[in-house]
Amino acid sequence: MMHVMVVDERKEPIAGPYVVRMGGWTLERYLQEAPEDQIWEFVRGELIMHSPATAEHQDLVGFLYWLLRGYCEARGGGKVLMGPAALRVLPDVIREPDVFVVPPEEVGKARGVPLEVRPALVVEVTSPATRGMDLGEKAAEYREAGIPEYWVVDRERGEVVVHRLRGAEVEVKRMQEGRLTSQAVPGFWLEVEWLFQEPLPPAEACLRRILATESA
Repeated sequence: MMHVMVVDERKEPIAGPYVVRMGGWTLERYLQEAPEDQIWEFVRGELIMHSPATAEHQDLVGFLYWLLRGYCEARGGGKVLMGPAALRVLPDVIREPDVFVVPPEEVGKARGVPLEVRPALVVEVTSPATRGMDLGEKAAEYREAGIPEYWVVDRERGEVVVHRLRGAEVEVKRMQEGRLTSQAVPGFWLEVEWLFQEPLPPAEACLRRILATESA
């Protein structure tokens, strides 16, 4: 397995956040060398390596995963996975989303590496280092792949950017407050304000509210 250290001009390790892009890779090499415990993605011959996630990022990813997994298990809404699970978005694009929901009809295919499924919902918790990629490249790839719904949670800006596929077009909505209802995971919702509270609210209490008051 290849080991990479990112350094500055003084050869001191960079704490992050950063994104490193290295060309000349093949899918076969990526699948052989990409570590299982880090976010490495493969996009059209390029390896994309992300800096280690912050505790705040992981807390929020864990909160979203807990809500979605709890809801889907209670309501038979499919399987919820999180990065660094490798997802083939397009034939030459492998992404490792923070959280994604595999719909019930695709669950039987959710095995192996990379996963050959089409999620109903993908969620990325973005950062200044990845915001352009999350809102640009990834949004375009998910649209091309026909993924119905994509959320970009931006802690620094205190907003969720919601992408919903409408035929050949994508509807984009920015939310800083209020109830965000998923159209791809029927009945699931959350209050946007939950995502930006410090500390985050208890996930179990939030899930109970969701299950007790499912959106139509």
